[in-house]
Amino acid sequence: MNLGRYIRRTAGHQPDADAVVSGPVRLSYAELDDHSDRLATALRGLGLGPGERVATLAANRAELVVTEVALYKAGLTRAPINARLGTAEVAHLLTESDARVLLTDAAHWETAREALPGTGVRTVVGYDGPSELGPGYTEILTATVAEPVDVECAESDVAVLHFTSGSTGKLKAAVQTYGNRLALLRKTVMSEGTRVGPGDRQILAGPVTHASGMPLLGIFFAGGCAIVLPRWDAEEFLATVQREHATHAFVVPTMVNTVLALPGARDYDVSSLRRLIYGAAPMSPARIRAAWDLFGPVLSQGFGCGETTSGVLFLSTEDHRRAIEGGDEELLLSCGRPLAEAEVRIVDDSGCPVADGEIGEIAVRGPDVVPGYYNEPALTAQSFRDGWFHTGDLARRRSDGYVFIVDRKKDMIISGGFNIYAVEVESVLHQHPDIYEAAVVGVPDEQWGEAVHAVVVPREGTVLDETELIAFCAERLARMKKPRSVDVVDALPHNPNGKIDRRAIRERYWAGAERRVH
Repeated sequence: MNLGRYIRRTAGHQPDADAVVSGPVRLSYAELDDHSDRLATALRGLGLGPGERVATLAANRAELVVTEVALYKAGLTRAPINARLGTAEVAHLLTESDARVLLTDAAHWETAREALPGTGVRTVVGYDGPSELGPGYTEILTATVAEPVDVECAESDVAVLHFTSGSTGKLKAAVQTYGNRLALLRKTVMSEGTRVGPGDRQILAGPVTHASGMPLLGIFFAGGCAIVLPRWDAEEFLATVQREHATHAFVVPTMVNTVLALPGARDYDVSSLRRLIYGAAPMSPARIRAAWDLFGPVLSQGFGCGETTSGVLFLSTEDHRRAIEGGDEELLLSCGRPLAEAEVRIVDDSGCPVADGEIGEIAVRGPDVVPGYYNEPALTAQSFRDGWFHTGDLARRRSDGYVFIVDRKKDMIISGGFNIYAVEVESVLHQHPDIYEAAVVGVPDEQWGEAVHAVVVPREGTVLDETELIAFCAERLARMKKPRSVDVVDALPHNPNGKIDRRAIRERYWAGAERRVH
């Protein structure tokens, strides 16, 4: 198998149709096929063989999409790095992935330069041109003779090392195989609610290196167009819908919230939209209703993760209509029913299904579930048991199959679609000389879904200042990980084992919330 064949086939059917639009760049299917062949050839010319790792570190741009397709064609493994991560985190991922080549943009050259020492990276390619770090992307493509690249891959070969936060707070990689990515393609095109075919145009608003890029292969298989926003801006999103006549969009709830807050949101023509899919974090029923009112009956929701190669539960537009117009209001609190080939169970600690209405952990099985974590055998054994991936999300199932998340086993905070691990933030807080004890929890936030909140106990004889503590964290963490607010208290609650009782701390902030996601 080779996933790049689908791009070549679509290019043969509709060479002049738009494949990728990102800012001023517009690539036809013929150009996407040609550019990805040139890049795949160039990477092989650098001595890269099937399965070797290629990392990317860049904000959204069309070249990232070309890179993904090129790596599929060459049978290489992609190691996408979140462009918001700090130098130490980038260095860790380059080392952990054993990347041999890094493609980066000008905005991240300095981070790349500082992160490279001690890694296995041999070549750095600059999307914005050559530098002392290595050659330029355009120069490589221009100097390379285009020839079809079609490396045969097995379904078990590794396509993507999808980095996400782990049980210890460090970044870990879900091993997405070529078979997993093929299953992702199938579930994208199997459903009328997610298929983007000829004439359709889908806006991808978040980082295409991660969740927002999951629909790409399905779009290219079916012959649609991917509109990649270089950055998030609510007005530009609406203007892009109007200008490009977008039919589909994938966003996170934070983005919807910023659109709803725009005084002139109704000045834009969004009538071309047939599907506005949101995911990666919950959205309050009040915001869902407001979005339904603004965009019309086009909302749908997906639930999934890197370990399941995108969504495995789906709340359709008709489900939303049934909730908003048909009186089944509880559905607005659901994340949907199983999608495509995924099997989803709610299980107890022994892995046995619980009765409908009872709370258990979401477990998933199917061809889109990854085989495990890269170089993490203990964590793999903990999370992947008897053929099922145990997500760590606690939920209940309604008798008609709808799943409702009620809690999370892991102390993970999802803020604006980003996963933030409490332990990582706490470790930074504990570096402050005046902090005796600290706990970090996610608290309800209308804009971000959850916000990072710190509760700290000062050392005796000291006084802690909230603004100073937030600034202290901002110097040591990626921007999205710093606390948004701080409470200074005399003591933290502890459980009988002497550990900080985060559940008791969270309860103060989530009591009365409509949708509990902590």
